[in-house]
Amino acid sequence: MTRPNIKPEPAKTSLKLENHQVLLKPLVTEKGMHRSERYNQYSFEINVLATKEDVRRAVEELFDVRVAKVRTQNRVGKSRRFRFRRGKTRSWKKAVVTLRDEHRIDFF
Repeated sequence: MTRPNIKPEPAKTSLKLENHQVLLKPLVTEKGMHRSERYNQYSFEINVLATKEDVRRAVEELFDVRVAKVRTQNRVGKSRRFRFRRGKTRSWKKAVVTLRDEHRIDFF
């Protein structure tokens, strides 16, 4: 007997983030600038509760551009040592947003 292919429903949250709460800051790095010039991709630090759809909506409304693709990463905090104690940096979430060819974002 085979099981039917039923996809589970995504968890629906009642939390609705505003656009300025989703995008915390742009990540301006050497690698990020290379991606923006060559592949039209931009990196942002985002809220850990934000979804890909939240990021798409926030970028489109704040920067007045059209988004082609959103990829997200959960970045785990690293362990660090301070004097004689061990600590850990905070974990954070990163989004790489690919824009359509005719759109650009100017940070500078």
